[in-house]
Amino acid sequence: MVLEIVNEELPETMGGSADLTGSNNTKTKVMANFTASDRKGRYVNYGIREHGMAAAMNGIYLHGGFRPYGGTFMSFTDYARGAMRLSALMGVPVVYVMTHDSIGLGEDGPTHQPVEHLAMLRSTPNTWVFRPCDVIETAEAWELALNTESTPSVLALSRQNLPTLRVTHTEENLTARGAYVLREASAEAKVILMATGSEVEIAVAARDALEAQGVPTRVVSVPSMELFRDQPVEYRAEVLPAGTVRIAIEAAVRMSWDWLLLGERGNEAKSAFVGMTGFGASAPAPVLYKEFGITAEDVVAKAKDLL
Repeated sequence: MVLEIVNEELPETMGGSADLTGSNNTKTKVMANFTASDRKGRYVNYGIREHGMAAAMNGIYLHGGFRPYGGTFMSFTDYARGAMRLSALMGVPVVYVMTHDSIGLGEDGPTHQPVEHLAMLRSTPNTWVFRPCDVIETAEAWELALNTESTPSVLALSRQNLPTLRVTHTEENLTARGAYVLREASAEAKVILMATGSEVEIAVAARDALEAQGVPTRVVSVPSMELFRDQPVEYRAEVLPAGTVRIAIEAAVRMSWDWLLLGERGNEAKSAFVGMTGFGASAPAPVLYKEFGITAEDVVAKAKDLL
């Protein structure tokens, strides 16, 4: 939906996919294929060549005149890793559209379900990792990715349909802050639920349940840890005040979350992580989320244990 607008307005974009166009949704109506007979096409069918695609995108940007982006499944960042690291080293602002970003992709099973990849990408210097929770955050992430001149971006996008959670209109690009209050507590927050992507919906449901039980609960969407880390300390403290129970929710491994869960509060801070500790399994997304304990009910139970 975002690319339909972006590609219409920006003739310099050059898209592509590593043999997953129909799944990545990276080709839009205005794009024809770049082929041996049509050099004016703006879309490249890279084939099952994730590393080749990433390396080619680096070269396309360095050539000048284009803003390349390319898609594949999130788990296949393993194959593109070498060229993605070079994007960061060289300061090349290409955009990696990595879909099917969690166990939520379902029946393809653990070979295709990324659990460690977000942590790996977030640990890479000079790389922005965006995991938007809805179409609004996705549009904001694209705006940021297309305006930087020195940082590659990874858009981690879900397979499953997601609701629009940004219900309050604002002119500000809130994703640029890295994290922000998506749902405020009814009173001074006792619990703060942090989440990204498809799990923000779970955080909102858990917040509603806790509020119904008299527990003031705030939901913080964290579309970009890198950009939140760059915010002034006063803003970070405003979003994540001291003295609260903090729970992070993400269908991936815990690594990369501890600085938000604990911060400078130490290991005695009341915090918990709701996510993965191992590989996934083959089953429909709702079954997997229940099996691995990534549900609103699980979040509510952990919050009540910590209060």
